[in-house]
Amino acid sequence: MNMNDNPGHPVERQHWLTALAMAPCAALEQALEQTRSAGELPTLIWLRLPQTGLFMVRARAGGSGAQFNLGEASVTRCAVQDEVGRIGIGYVRGGNVRHAELMALFDLLLQDEVRRADLLGAVITPLNERRQAAREAASREAAATRVNFYTLAREVE
Repeated sequence: MNMNDNPGHPVERQHWLTALAMAPCAALEQALEQTRSAGELPTLIWLRLPQTGLFMVRARAGGSGAQFNLGEASVTRCAVQDEVGRIGIGYVRGGNVRHAELMALFDLLLQDEVRRADLLGAVITPLNERRQAAREAASREAAATRVNFYTLAREVE
């Protein structure tokens, strides 16, 4: 089954949650203004007010060895519910409370089948394209400074 066959599929939700978490908060604020102008937002009930705390980051030695505690990372989370009962969540790295609120709101809105297609096209796709462009630019910048040691060794001979 293709994830597009079932718009509420967990993989699709994971896709938009990743895009929202990785997006700059300013981009989400701008998307919220566009969403407000397109229609009324639902009444929200706060299930979990935004709160910042620490998560333990775990790693594996060599990528596949024994697990160890790498360190702690700050994370801000919140949860909202609409009058229909849908629950939106927001977990973002760092202490940006507004980013977590916006993420939870958009997660909630994207669960609405009526709004989903418009929001995916107007919000999630541009956020993913922006992130991909930034990745490609960083990759090009890193590639420009690459040193091929094998070539250097051959020139010595």
